[in-house]
Amino acid sequence: YEITYGDWSSDVCSSDLLLDEGFTDVVTYIQSGNVLLSSAQRARAVGAVIEAMLTRRFRLDSDLIRVLVLTRAQLEAVVEQRPPGFGDAPDTYHSDAIFLMGVTAAEALRAFNPREGVDAVWPGTGVIYSQRLSAQRTRSRLNAVMSSPLYQSMTIRNWNTTTRLLAMLRGEDERPTPAASAAERRERAAHADDASDRDRKSTRLNSSH
Repeated sequence: YEITYGDWSSDVCSSDLLLDEGFTDVVTYIQSGNVLLSSAQRARAVGAVIEAMLTRRFRLDSDLIRVLVLTRAQLEAVVEQRPPGFGDAPDTYHSDAIFLMGVTAAEALRAFNPREGVDAVWPGTGVIYSQRLSAQRTRSRLNAVMSSPLYQSMTIRNWNTTTRLLAMLRGEDERPTPAASAAERRERAAHADDASDRDRKSTRLNSSH
């Protein structure tokens, strides 16, 4: 699964917290709330577990927490079903995937008012593809979507991040080493404590000479 936490930092929902919930192969990617993990649970159940954990762990209002969970197949569809040429000219256009949570693309499109000649948006399955001309990005109207109530049902990733996450899931890109499991962390801590005890004993012995 690929997990996004809206605009939450990955530090907020760290790999340790997810490992403690029983997930495996947990890897966070950059500081915009992206996580790769493995689970036998369905995507909806994974999202519910993470939302409950965040609410409990940080004592937050559950209405503030939105977690989007995508299977590898769903993320592949987002990338493979992009509009023709979308994301192929990063020096010319800023391209983003706007992932939707609980709203359809048709509903979400009502929040956009693209400026002709500068902006373009296309509906997809569970996503809006957004593109703006880099040289005129200050004239773009796409940021106006943030003032819409529908923005609470969206989370945005630039196209480079989106495709990099898919490459990591496929094993085509170098993937950081998954975090250790809770049991492995406890074992390492125990070894560290033992080593610390041996160091203290050695220091006491050396001091007695």
